[in-house]
Order: sequence, then C-alpha cells, then structure tokens
Amino acid sequence: MVEAEGGSEPRATRAPTIYDVAQAAGVAASTVSRTFARPGRVNSQTAERVRAAAAAIGYRANPVAQALSTARSRMIAVLVSDLANPIYAELLRGAQVAASAAGYGVLVEDTREDAATERETAERILPMVEGVLLTSSRMPDSAIRSIAKQRPVVVMNRGLADVPCVVADERRGARRAVEHLGEAGHRDLVYVAGPDASWPNGARWRAFSDACHELDISARRIGPFEPTFAGGFEAALALGGARASGVLVFNALMAVGVIRGLQQAGLRVPEDVSVVGFDDVLIGQIVSPALTTVSTPLQAMGATGLRNLLALVNGARSRGEPVVVPARLVVRESSGVVAARAG
Repeated sequence: MVEAEGGSEPRATRAPTIYDVAQAAGVAASTVSRTFARPGRVNSQTAERVRAAAAAIGYRANPVAQALSTARSRMIAVLVSDLANPIYAELLRGAQVAASAAGYGVLVEDTREDAATERETAERILPMVEGVLLTSSRMPDSAIRSIAKQRPVVVMNRGLADVPCVVADERRGARRAVEHLGEAGHRDLVYVAGPDASWPNGARWRAFSDACHELDISARRIGPFEPTFAGGFEAALALGGARASGVLVFNALMAVGVIRGLQQAGLRVPEDVSVVGFDDVLIGQIVSPALTTVSTPLQAMGATGLRNLLALVNGARSRGEPVVVPARLVVRESSGVVAARAG
C-alpha cells in the first residue's frame, strides 16, 4: 500500500486525483488540468504522457468539473415536435452519432407540437447547453432568432433567413410525387395538409400545387389535420366527398392513417385511390399496401445539422444559404394506374 504525502488517505482507498497523475507523469497539476479541459493548449507529447499516466493509475476526468472550469458543458439540445413520430428517431440517431464522435452529449426535449412549450423549453435549457438543434420548429421566426442571439442554433426542416438551416428538397420531392401520379393517369389530386405552423407543410403544398398546375392536373387541399395516424384517419373521412383518384399526404404517419381510413370505408388502395406520403419510415414499409413515399436520408440529415451546429459552437461563420438534402420517390404498392380502379 502506498501512503500519500503528509500522512493523508492511502491512494488505494480513494479515487486518483490530478495530483497523482501529475506525479506519475512528471508534470505540474495545472498541466494535467489543461490536458483534459483545454487539450489544444498542451503539446501533443506531453498530453500523451499525461493521458498514459492517467490510464495507468485509473484516473477519470470529471466532466462536471471540466464544464464549470471552462464554461463549456459539451452538451447540445435537440428539440423535437413529437417524439412519437418516427422521423425524429431517425434524425436523432444521426445527430447523436455525430455528437458522440465529437465528444458531445445530446439533451432531447419533446415540445409536443406546441410553440409556447417549445419557447419555454428552449429558454429553460439554454444555460445548460452550448447549442440548440431545432427540428421542425413550431415557433415564430422572431422567437427562433431571439434564441439564436443567445446560443448557436441550427434549424432542421425549416427555411429561415439569417439562421443556419438544413432542409429537404421539398419542391423536388413533391414534384416527383405529382409526376408519378400523373404518369399513372391521375388528373384529380388532393393534398392532405398537416399543421399550418409546419414549414414543410407549406413548402409541400406550394410545390404540389405548382406541379399540378404545370402538368394540367386538378389540385385541391384538405386540412389541416394533426400529423398523426389519427389525423390521417380523420382525413380519410373528409376524402369521401373529394372524389380524387390520388392523394399526397403530409407525412408517413398520416398516410398510413389515410390508407386505414379508406379501407375501413370500403375503398381499395390503390385500385380506388392512390396514396403517396412523405418520410420513408418503417411504418410505411410494413403497412399493407406498402406506402409509396418521398424519401430523404433522415439520419444523414440529423448528422449534417449536428455537425453544422458544432462548427458554429467552435467559432465558424454561418452559411448564407440553407443546406438542402436531396429527396427521391420510393414507389411501392399504395399507388397505381387509374385504369386499375373499379368503375
């Protein structure tokens, strides 16, 4: 057993300290502290020797103490509109992998599709984090800009001037969906809208409407509906009087609800009504018939947003234009040709 200096507690019965590491590495305690808290301020050979000594005696840096000493928590907040929506699981996975690779943790908050809750949550957690990733924010532009003045912010699934954004190519995605239905002979289409406060909802409707106009296809809109299975099921009831041969639905959860609602009403998908959604998540792949959908690489999107946020945290200048992630149409069984419809 080794006695600590001055007759203090034997080292074998307590956790190693930076003073133990300093003695083992032959450096000052302040050098050990800088190695773990500010690694860029210690030359690489010395830092390697300190880390080797720390590993040899079982020393582990205290992340809370480091945060207090450096005013850096190495935590990023990710605010999501609805954790029950599977698109956020994909976005979060990409963001968490990117954060972990950079030595950061992720604090996730569900704001329940409510702008006031989102604003209150953001203000509450700002002191605990170095940056904020907003996914499908429901807050007004002014509120987002206010938060961006206090911490680095990146906005996902929403275009906003003066704040860094990562968005899907909504225009291209919606156009491909309309082209696909038009090529199958559909001339009367309906867009099933999600929340009015959703930026993608507005972008998708505009792209849908423009594409229909260019292709001489009748375009109507119903909604808004909740962006959930239940919201889609409710929309299916409203579609009963629309007499459309094809529908484009705000998201995959709603699209599955639309399919179930149409089936319960005695209509066949796609023989009577073709259904196309957005977001290629698992539920759309396992529903019968499997959902034709506009797909974006959600994990890659989450990782891109997180990496861009960390760049801002570390002093990078904001990009002037949004980062646009490509979208593609995945054709499955829920869409078909008009000729296959009964009657």
